[in-house]
Amino acid sequence: MPPVKTVPPGTTAKPSAQDQLYTFTVHPTFVQVPVTVKNKDGRLVDGLLSTDFTVKDNGVVQKLSYFTADPMALSVAIVLDTGMSDAEVQKIHRTFSALEGAFAPYDEVAVYTYSSTVGQASNFAGATKRLTAVLNQMKTERGNYDGPPVLGGPLAGGPIINGVPVGSPTEPVYTPTKESHVLNDAILQAALDLRKRDRTRRKIIFVISDGRESGSRASYNDVKRVLLSNEIQIRAVAVGNTALPVYGKLERLHIPDQGHDNLLPKYASATGGLPVYTELTTNAIEEIYARALGEARNQYLLGYTPSRPKTPTASNYHSVEVLVDRPGLKVYSKDGYFAAPPTK
Repeated sequence: MPPVKTVPPGTTAKPSAQDQLYTFTVHPTFVQVPVTVKNKDGRLVDGLLSTDFTVKDNGVVQKLSYFTADPMALSVAIVLDTGMSDAEVQKIHRTFSALEGAFAPYDEVAVYTYSSTVGQASNFAGATKRLTAVLNQMKTERGNYDGPPVLGGPLAGGPIINGVPVGSPTEPVYTPTKESHVLNDAILQAALDLRKRDRTRRKIIFVISDGRESGSRASYNDVKRVLLSNEIQIRAVAVGNTALPVYGKLERLHIPDQGHDNLLPKYASATGGLPVYTELTTNAIEEIYARALGEARNQYLLGYTPSRPKTPTASNYHSVEVLVDRPGLKVYSKDGYFAAPPTK
């Protein structure tokens, strides 16, 4: 293996004549691992060197062949949940100006929405006035009406037809169909488009949602495979009921017809996108935008070609563990990846 290359800020590695000798390896997979390191106060830790990191691939320590701490341009798919209550949707609308300001001029952004179906509000383009126009147009979208129950007054007993309360034994009951909440499908659509973007950009799906899932054609495991195979991270802001401090206890009790429990933490943990931000107030959500995208842009990037295992395995999934040789630090990286099939 060649020595580790530490790339100076603002430059890219150029292959030397000796490097060309390594282009005929029998296993072509080159693994990139974006890593975020924070101290006990939750602040980013910079200034680390390649020698501070240890990477294990399926439990085997790897030799790094690439390392940089240079900020990267982002390709971001914003996924907005329009199936939440109208109050939550309108709250998110009020944060759009802060969302626009979190992007750098060299980033590129696309916008997706979902509730019972997935829609694409804009294709990938530079984070310029076009994004402003798209978000302004989306402010006309309305969420679901989740008003308080009627406990008294003339409507407390429900509607009456010909003197018979609707829903009584003498009247057929109409039960509305359960509304879908296709989070998996939305993330999958964004990932399939995002994987076509330039590999020199860091690929992020930024989800603003309550995290509920119901009715998707794609499963969580199917979507996770696409994300890990294409080096895509999930960053998310959980709003609505999932932002409540007590929600972590409530989700242990699954409520029928309300969709699966919040899937955002699972997606974020698997792809290395840090814990999901949970906030209730508009100001807090606005602050999260700059913090989340800034952390995505300013990650360490480690690279290595995995050594061939002594005992081949049937699965092409590799677990990844990143360690930092300094006390009191928290490391965030993806859980693993799916290796490309070997070639002769």
